[in-house]
Parts: sequence; C-alpha cells; structure tokens
Amino acid sequence: MTIFRDKHLKGYLLFIIVYSALMIGVVICFCQSQVSVTKSMYLEHDTAVVSSLLEQGVSEEIIATAISNTTTDKDGIELLSKIGISANTLSSLLPFLSQFQSHTFRILLTGTMVLIFLLCAGTLFFLWVRNRLYLQAQNIVGCYINGDYFNHLSQNSEGEIYRLFSSVEQLATMLQSKTEAECKTKEFLKNTISDISHQLKTPLAALTMYQEIIESEPDNAETVKEFSKKIDTALKRIEQLIQSMLKITRLDTGNISFEKKLCRVSEVIKTALNELTTRAQNEDKQIVIEGNLEQSIWCDMDWTSEAVGNLVKNALDHTMAGGIIRISWENTPNMLRLCISDNGSGIAPEDIHHIFKRFYRSKHSLDTQGIGLGLPLAKSIVEGQDGLVSVQSTLHEGTTFTLSFLTKP
Repeated sequence: MTIFRDKHLKGYLLFIIVYSALMIGVVICFCQSQVSVTKSMYLEHDTAVVSSLLEQGVSEEIIATAISNTTTDKDGIELLSKIGISANTLSSLLPFLSQFQSHTFRILLTGTMVLIFLLCAGTLFFLWVRNRLYLQAQNIVGCYINGDYFNHLSQNSEGEIYRLFSSVEQLATMLQSKTEAECKTKEFLKNTISDISHQLKTPLAALTMYQEIIESEPDNAETVKEFSKKIDTALKRIEQLIQSMLKITRLDTGNISFEKKLCRVSEVIKTALNELTTRAQNEDKQIVIEGNLEQSIWCDMDWTSEAVGNLVKNALDHTMAGGIIRISWENTPNMLRLCISDNGSGIAPEDIHHIFKRFYRSKHSLDTQGIGLGLPLAKSIVEGQDGLVSVQSTLHEGTTFTLSFLTKP
C-alpha cells in the first residue's frame, strides 16, 4: 500500500505500534501490581484476625482451622450481617478494601494520564510536522502563482502527499514553460516587427525618391521608364521581404502543419527549379542534376521545394557567369542526403556560423542580390520536418549545402 511509503505516516504508525506495546506492558504490570497488593492486603487482614483471636484466648488449632477454611454457611453470613459486613456494605466502611480501592484508583489515574499524554504528544508532533510541510508547500505554490519558480516542493520521499507534490511540480514546470514560451513569442514578434520596419525603410525611401524624380521630369520618357523599372524592382523586393518574413514567423510560431508524404526527389527538384532555370540561362550559369530519379523522401512537397529553391537562388547569387550549380542526392539506410553545391565565391570562415541568421549579409557579398532571408527560411522549413541542414564552404572555391531527410515515416 502506498500509505506505508509515506515517511511521516510510517513514523506515526511506528509510534502507534510502540504505544500499543507500551499499553500492553502497562496493563500487565498493573495486573501484577494488583495481585501483589491484593496478596499483601489479604495477608494483612488474616494477620489482624489471627492476632485478635489470640488475644481473646482462642486456641491455635481453632484459629488455623478457621483461617484455612474455604466453605461458608448460613450462621457465618448472619453473623457478618449483624456486625455490618455484607455485599451492600460501603467500601469506605471496610478499611482494607478502602485502602485497596484508593491505591488502585491512583495507579489507574496516573497510568491513564501518562498514556493519554503520550498519545496526544505523538499525535500533535505528527500533525505539527505535517502542517509544517503543508505550509511550506503553500508558500512555494504561492511563489509559483507569482511567477517565481526558483523554489521546489519536497519530493525526497514516497507516499500520496509526495505524489501530489510531484504532480504540482509537473504543473509548475508546464506553467513555467508556457510563460517562457509566451515571453519568447512576444520577444520574437517584437524583433520581427522591428526587422520588417528596418528592412522596409530602404526600399520605401527609394520609392519616395524615384517618385519625386518622375514627378520632376514628367516629359522625359527615358527617365520615367528607367525609374518606373526601379519602382517595380523595389516593390518586388518589398513583397518578397514581407512574404518571407510572414513564412518564417508562421514556421517559428508553429502555425504551419507540414503535410508530409512520400515524394520523388526528382519532383521536388523540378518544382524548386520551376522559375530558376530561365534565370540561370540568362546569367550564363548551368544547373546540373545528378541522382536516381526513382528515389523518394518523406516530406511536404511545396515547402521542401521552396527550401531547395531558396538554396539554389543563393547559389545563383554567389556564382559568376559560367559557374555551375550541382544538385545531387544519395540514399543511406534511413536518410536521404540532398546536396546543392556551387563553384562560386564561397563563404568566409568568420561568416559560416552566421549565415542562417535573419537579414545577415556578409561584407563579402554586399553587392549580391537577396535580402538575407532565404537561408533562414530554408533552415526553418527543413528542421520543421525533422530534417537537418549543414554547410561546407571554401572561400573563392564554392559552397555545398546538405539537406538530410527521412526516407520513411
């Protein structure tokens, strides 16, 4: 039974057992004492009777016969009745019996008071220890209510009360995690809004400037055409920025549910390159695909294609004309590794650990396209599907991103 695992209850039960044994011992001692007192009283009474008879001149033979006699008759009862000794005689009128009664009462009263005191003392001590535990738990729960999770409930023993404490601790841990998650969410939203605001300043300022130039030279068709294109580029940049930030925000806050299924790698690559092959041709860059077209991965087709597309865009951004972007994949017993490599400018050693941060732009790539959200978005998409992203790069030689996916659920 779980009740016997509680340290305090076990102590109290042990006290009750010892107390019961003590009571039995007291009763035995009391009975032995009463037998001894009764024997002493009986001998004292017989001695007094014998002494009185001897004084009256009664022979020793008659006294001995009378003392050892165990039978009663009517004459004896009537004689005792005449001198006032019967079953109805008050105990106080019988000296020896009165003394015995007084002695017995004193012993019983003293023993009972001692036993009651011990029982009350043991019970009060148990209740005091238990109440102290409850007060400690109440104070700690009060701290939990006020958001202070530094102290913890006692869980150094077994029993129902400690199981309850354990459940309260689990609840407190959940509340703490929820509070921390809410704080992180608020901080995340604050940083996201700050990032969007900061990143929108430049294109919005450019749009304002372009608009002023167009308004100042309305008759110059070439100027209007040139800055209209710049306005279009800036608007696309703003749209791309907002869409990327919204996607990252939804991924980080867990508002996106990936619909994973078994997809062919070739289909994922095809969807990812839908709009990038034309750009590669226009920029005189080559995209090479190598791998078993029948191999499959467990993923969300649309989101995974976007992640792969972002990595290919990054490769195109950092590869000069005539460069090669290579997409290959290979199977392992449980994983499929998809590699996207290029022979472009590579990543500097001081930048390799920061490339997945939002809006991070290396000083070596300030003149390239992009807004610094493609890599963080790709990483969030892959890791959101229980995948992994790793990168290897050598400056001025090229970069390889490796995506690892499960091949089965």
